[in-house]
Amino acid sequence: MSNTLTIVAGFTAKPGQEQRLRDELTAMIAPSLAEEGCLGYQPYADPANPSRMIIVEEWADSAALEYHFSLPHFTHVAQVLEEILAEPFTLRRLTDVPAQV
Repeated sequence: MSNTLTIVAGFTAKPGQEQRLRDELTAMIAPSLAEEGCLGYQPYADPANPSRMIIVEEWADSAALEYHFSLPHFTHVAQVLEEILAEPFTLRRLTDVPAQV
């Protein structure tokens, strides 16, 4: 069984902050993917509601995710999100479900 961790983070921008949310989350892709334990990092926009976005992330393990939270690019975006989000972001931690054989 894999120890990988999938994260689904949800965001809702304040009115007028939709593009800034997009820009900030997009800016997180390259530095996050450069981290040793990052296996995937992709933002998605809701086409029916431009104020909503999610990021789907995959990490080698919990330690890699915790390290991510300590890095400058994460602490920067966390500060920006406090200013531009209409509500606190959601964070769902998911693990693989073992296949039934």
